[in-house]
Amino acid sequence: MHRYILTGAPGSGKTVILRALERRGYAVVEEAATDVCALEQARGHAEPWTSARFIDDIVRLQRRREEAAAHGPVQVFDRSPVCTLALARFLGHPTPKSLARELGRVQSQAVYQRQVFFVESLGFMTNTEVRRITLEDARRFGEAHEAAYGELGYELVRIAPGTPDARAEAVSRLIEAAPA
Repeated sequence: MHRYILTGAPGSGKTVILRALERRGYAVVEEAATDVCALEQARGHAEPWTSARFIDDIVRLQRRREEAAAHGPVQVFDRSPVCTLALARFLGHPTPKSLARELGRVQSQAVYQRQVFFVESLGFMTNTEVRRITLEDARRFGEAHEAAYGELGYELVRIAPGTPDARAEAVSRLIEAAPA
């Protein structure tokens, strides 16, 4: 099984690309952080990212989603534990033991392909109740992702701005061209 990661700055279009890949028949796995935020906000916590357990909650949900993912030759993940490391650093949170263990596991078990699709910014930001970030902060957050993946030895493959279908096609071509 080949597990690929889509990453990049918030608002770059990862989820839209994921939907286009799903329509092409790829098994996809949703991002965890947005859902953790939405759940906590529904529970009355307006800024869940300030909680000490925020990163732990994301790690747990990511692991559950990985374990529950549809089987098949290829899976595409909207973010990974490496993204969670970038998020912890960006927010100024220490790296919790749960995240350190998960990063060790994904490295030692080679859970993900070493080639990671870095979705480049579209140059604008549409905020939501869960995503409240300026374009400049999103750029810095994207740089934090680049640094975290680089530190862990992943190869970032840039997906340039374009239509969702063109971007999904670019990802699909790269997946299909990868060695079996």
